[in-house]
Amino acid sequence: MSQSKREQVVSHLRYIRQELREMHQGVMEDGLLPEAGEVRGVMAQMEALLELLEGKGGRKAKDSDS
Repeated sequence: MSQSKREQVVSHLRYIRQELREMHQGVMEDGLLPEAGEVRGVMAQMEALLELLEGKGGRKAKDSDS
């Protein structure tokens, strides 16, 4: 994995971890579930990370499985 790709992955993971921590804190302190938009945002970040890791070849393989 190239260094710049690795840095992108680390950045995405840090962002996702922070978002999940904030959601967890809200659930634990207030008993409130996160808003759907927040969950969709984190899911989109995870999808972007997966695409980055898979690269072009990985997406083709994923599409052929469908």
